Amino acid sequence: MKIMRLEELINKHQHQLNQTDYIIWKYIYNHKNECRRMSVHELAAACNVSGTTVVRFAQKLSLDGFSDLKTLLKLEKDQVSIPEDDAIKKIIDQYQRVSREMEQKNFNRLNELVHNANRIIAYGSGYVQSNVVKELKRLFLFDKVLIYEIQGKDEIISVAKTLTPNDLVIIVSLSGETPLVVEVARQLRLQGVPLISFTHLQDNTLAALSTENIYIATAEFSLYADQTLPPYKSLMIYFLVIEIWFIKYQSYKKAQLDNEKG
Repeated sequence: MKIMRLEELINKHQHQLNQTDYIIWKYIYNHKNECRRMSVHELAAACNVSGTTVVRFAQKLSLDGFSDLKTLLKLEKDQVSIPEDDAIKKIIDQYQRVSREMEQKNFNRLNELVHNANRIIAYGSGYVQSNVVKELKRLFLFDKVLIYEIQGKDEIISVAKTLTPNDLVIIVSLSGETPLVVEVARQLRLQGVPLISFTHLQDNTLAALSTENIYIATAEFSLYADQTLPPYKSLMIYFLVIEIWFIKYQSYKKAQLDNEKG
């Protein structure tokens, strides 16, 4: 029987989780090694909640209680690398699932923001994220939509302060919790500047501060023979999502032109 990872359980039961549950999850996600050694009361204290709240959080994930939660954390640490064929199947399955989800997603609000923006500023919070921004910039350039990529920390903070509600910012992040992107998002919220974010974790500070957020569940599993290395995480799904968005933007533009002619 397949044992689900905590990330998978969070995604499966997300509609049952409240804000306090996500506070607990964020702490666990960012401190997995420490949590493997914590008691329920220690974890509760770290999250500023009660021990009962931690137990209820585990139960919402279909676990019997805190002990099952710790067992899952330990299994994730002790898992062995998976065969190459299984890894390939898992990645392909992930691509197909996300493709179906994005096919059904309504991109109209995102398309309106892009179409109506005077200036579009984009920022990636890491190496892969920056490459996603570059691809986004390349795709939309075909349609004569200019996206200005900002790379430096000081630059994004300075530029953000000059933007107006007629502009648009796009931020690509994984966790949505890095101090810089949160600081920028809060500044944009104060100024009324629209913000589109792409993140791995569905409930995060950046997403909460965004006008629109695209949640991208990435495939993650133990692939390496060297178990001291972190789990392999496939981030190509980000490129798939922005390509689907670009295609849907073309459909949106055609509909706009048809309405103007009509």
